Amino acid sequence: MKEESKFRQHVGATTNPESKKQQGTMLTEHVNTLREVENYMPQPRLDEYDMQLINNEMDVAMKRQRHILIHTWRDGQVTRHQGKIVDINITNRVLTYEDPFKSRTLLIDEIVSVNSDDKK
Repeated sequence: MKEESKFRQHVGATTNPESKKQQGTMLTEHVNTLREVENYMPQPRLDEYDMQLINNEMDVAMKRQRHILIHTWRDGQVTRHQGKIVDINITNRVLTYEDPFKSRTLLIDEIVSVNSDDKK
């Protein structure tokens, strides 16, 4: 028994319930931080050729009123958007599309991938 108490003193363990609760919340925060770091994706680097392909795909999809799948990158996260392009405003660098629920806007500078869907 004396060896156990020496070990607790050496390691800093305590029998105080408040301290155990605090250690538990710190562990939860640590796990959440690790999950955020694991899900972080660096910003894709697009060259002029990639940007031209994306612009062409958006123009064709808007003219033909095709469904389109758009991936955007913001703050280390890639988000998927799907719908029909309604408008591309070059001046404000904003794309407007309609999904089944409502019209939405995206910043053109955040777009990293565009794929046209064959269904109409």
